[in-house]
Amino acid sequence: MSAGLAVQLDNVGFGYGEAQFHFDALLPAGEITAIMGPSGSGKSTFLNLVAGFEEPHGGTVRIGGADMAGVPPWQRPVSMIFQENNLFAHLPVEKNVALGRAPNLKLGEADRSAVAQALQATGLGGKEKRLPHELSGGERQRVAIARALVRERPVLILDEPFASLGPALRAEMVEEVRALHRRRGMTILFVTHHPEDAERLADQVVLLDDGRTIATGPAQDFFGAAAPEPFRRYLGKPLPSPG
Repeated sequence: MSAGLAVQLDNVGFGYGEAQFHFDALLPAGEITAIMGPSGSGKSTFLNLVAGFEEPHGGTVRIGGADMAGVPPWQRPVSMIFQENNLFAHLPVEKNVALGRAPNLKLGEADRSAVAQALQATGLGGKEKRLPHELSGGERQRVAIARALVRERPVLILDEPFASLGPALRAEMVEEVRALHRRRGMTILFVTHHPEDAERLADQVVLLDDGRTIATGPAQDFFGAAAPEPFRRYLGKPLPSPG
């Protein structure tokens, strides 16, 4: 069990050129949080600040209460899965997964066992020797998830992981992530443009717009009758005018 850690962005500022960002959010340990908002609102920047690919110009990023200032991505308790999967085309499935455990691919017995378990857990058993181009889009996404699993980090970040998938496969992968969360209990952050994914999967929602955090809270509130007005506008469902 990879017990999750809380993630906090406290008065975090970041900018490049004319783009300026300011984030405040507390993402509870062991819960799934959907990061939502229109294109250009700062969703990927938000994730990159947590993962360490960007350093804030002000404020503090904490994971499990620890200040992440100056901590490089590979030393943070975080695994990140990108939309494009980042698989190595010349390596078979099992080696692509093993890279998450040992970047030099020198595996001990425990490492090989962890890789085998991750492949079984993601439905890739029997496909260990296949190359990425021999897999479907959903299977390549599962390889990326398996690689994240063997890292055994308490925070998992998914940057639009289902964006390139059709509706049926996207629904299947949502269930994969939900099952993974039940088994491991890690903290999961995921970006999505699909409200139905967030409604099915998320415990919490963070809504961004124009580089700022504008609403946070339990997903059931966002998708219920008392949804915040900025979220209603984002969905194209504003509150009716009085009278």
